[in-house]
Amino acid sequence: MDIDDFMAGYQAAWQARDDAAFAALFALDGQYHNTPFAVQRGHEQLRAYWQRVKLQEDVQLHYTVLARAPGSGIAHWHVTYQVASEELFAIWARSTGTHLPTRQSGDPLPRMVLDGVLQAEFEGATCRCCRLWWHSQPQPA
Repeated sequence: MDIDDFMAGYQAAWQARDDAAFAALFALDGQYHNTPFAVQRGHEQLRAYWQRVKLQEDVQLHYTVLARAPGSGIAHWHVTYQVASEELFAIWARSTGTHLPTRQSGDPLPRMVLDGVLQAEFEGATCRCCRLWWHSQPQPA
């Protein structure tokens, strides 16, 4: 696997909201550092973490590979999605560190914008470690 294969698989898994496809990108003991302070290890934890994308709708992911090297690579990614549940909105609100949009009970849930960079290391046909740095905010009206 290389960064191009990984990003194509990452895009497909996220847009399809497919936890099995996401986990299959990684070695059995692969690591996904979704923030600098959190890591999911192994397929069980990867699939459990990826359940949150099932609370997203109309996911659009675009990426640009920034660097390629044997066994590693860096990519910039940009995602938009419609928040599909109050549960996902609460997860985002707890993790964002930014202001929350003003919402009244019954108001529509926001469309989110995420922008980030990832660095991935590969071994054979799988990723052994992926590290993300990202930020999110509600999409401006």
